[in-house]
Amino acid sequence: MKKEDLIKMIGEDELGLLEVKPQNSNAITADERLISSYEEINKFVDEYNHEPKTGAGVGEHRLATRLKSLREDSKKVAALKDYDRHRLLNSEEKEDINSIKDIFESDDLGILEDDTDSIFDLKNIPEPKERESADFIARRKSCKDFEKYEQLFIDCQNDLASGKRKLIKFNSDKQLRENGFFVINGILLFIEKIGETYIDKYGKIDGRQRCIFENGTESEMLFRSLVKRLYENGKAVSENIDTDEKALLENFNVISEKDKQTGFIYVLKSLSRDPKIQSIENLYKIGFSTTLVEERVKNAADDPTYLMALVRIITTFECYNLNPQKLEQLLHNFFGSACLNFDIFDKNGKRHTPREWFIAPLEIIEKAIKLIINGGIVNYRYNPEQEEIVLRS
Repeated sequence: MKKEDLIKMIGEDELGLLEVKPQNSNAITADERLISSYEEINKFVDEYNHEPKTGAGVGEHRLATRLKSLREDSKKVAALKDYDRHRLLNSEEKEDINSIKDIFESDDLGILEDDTDSIFDLKNIPEPKERESADFIARRKSCKDFEKYEQLFIDCQNDLASGKRKLIKFNSDKQLRENGFFVINGILLFIEKIGETYIDKYGKIDGRQRCIFENGTESEMLFRSLVKRLYENGKAVSENIDTDEKALLENFNVISEKDKQTGFIYVLKSLSRDPKIQSIENLYKIGFSTTLVEERVKNAADDPTYLMALVRIITTFECYNLNPQKLEQLLHNFFGSACLNFDIFDKNGKRHTPREWFIAPLEIIEKAIKLIINGGIVNYRYNPEQEEIVLRS
């Protein structure tokens, strides 16, 4: 090629195809952009435990559209193989599966997650009667009648946001119940039904139960499997305080000779010599005890719960047919806006913040207890500024 022809060719290169551009060490390559864009989808699945869906919000819709486009491009699927940790791209290349163990180890999404300990641990081989159902592996599947439960989840989330329900520590098998809500790995679940239970070889309750998840799936998990997961990374959800109050009040005053006393609600006044405490007018502790109140408070001077001082018992109420802790919780919620915010230090210098002391006139506290007895307290609230019990608006 002549020199004149080469110059002419370069001059006619309108698209700049023959230009040699300097390399930029900081420039992001096409592969890096591809991996980065796919990692956004991975992070979404990490957080929400399901792949993005179209029509579910701008951000999620964008990711769902991107995932669909990637699946349709075999070259991009191949490039992202090592980053497809959730198996979203449906790669045709299969892993070598040579044993049952390989199947379980390749189950990244936990679809075949076991219900108890490893199936390869021979010490947990079930008895013949149990073996009939051992082959059934609890796996999440789409809940076909989820519309029956969707509003329950919405109401529960609203109750949590408003404080009518709370997330509490899971610390006992007895907390599992039908129609109860729980949280595992950030996902809300509802126990729709506990099936027939039995006592396993270790003397513990077990059996299948139907669990509905707020993402529209369900699973028939074993009782012991659910307990294990709740202990590891779960929470229980308390009852709606309004529902709890109603049940509490219905049983409050129904007493027969067969009933047993369950505890005492008490009202105390501090005898502390601390000027800060002495200066607070109408300061009372409202609490409960399963033993005689006199026995409960005898070591008050060494207990930060009692402000490290002796106390005077103002009044006590015997409790029947109810959980005294729940009655105490009801009183605490009623007087919550008047709760004392005060730090106290024990003999070792450790700081405590007692939450059972309230600033309210004694007659108001006694009036609240009477409203509980007659069931009318659900219609009232305490106004700390006016120091009055007023109707709920």
